[in-house]
Amino acid sequence: MATLTRGTADLVLASASPTRARLLRDAGLVFRIVPARVDEPALRAGLEHDGAATPAAACALAAAKAVQVSRGHPDAVVLGADQLLEHRGRWLGKPETPAALRGQIETLAGTSHTLTSAVAACRGGAVLWQAVDTARLAMRPLGERFLERYLAADAHDLAGSVGGYRLEGTGSHLFSAVEGDWFTIMGLPLLPLLAWLRQQRMIED
Repeated sequence: MATLTRGTADLVLASASPTRARLLRDAGLVFRIVPARVDEPALRAGLEHDGAATPAAACALAAAKAVQVSRGHPDAVVLGADQLLEHRGRWLGKPETPAALRGQIETLAGTSHTLTSAVAACRGGAVLWQAVDTARLAMRPLGERFLERYLAADAHDLAGSVGGYRLEGTGSHLFSAVEGDWFTIMGLPLLPLLAWLRQQRMIED
């Protein structure tokens, strides 16, 4: 795989997400991973209490992660990212148990929801740049037998996944329509990020 990152700055991903790391590696970037240590549930609850719009909330969460890591790595360009699932005016969290996973899929079945992904770049604890994008997904009605097979096959791999599915895998069977950018659905607005990195001369143009 070709490496496109220039040696002008250290690049850090403030996320433990293997999907985001894979997207960056597949794009030819060289970076370090330093997961952010922020109280994400508390931040989300505060934003929800304040009535923040979903794109603004996703940006705020992405920035909070990038800023936290950036303070410990002031000379690096730190990337933070976040994704929010909105369904009928509510943000749904990551289902952490099999029962929560089943309940979330049953809630989404036969309806549409949005995935909003944001990315922020920081240096020295200051936000340099942000981008946000939203995709819309329509989940088809699901029969009980299909749902049982789906959960039996993939439940072990879906704990902590937003929405309780992975569209790149068997989760594709859940949907009747998808509108939006693939990278946004995966949790990272990659194309705007690559454009910004080119502008900063951090990757080859």
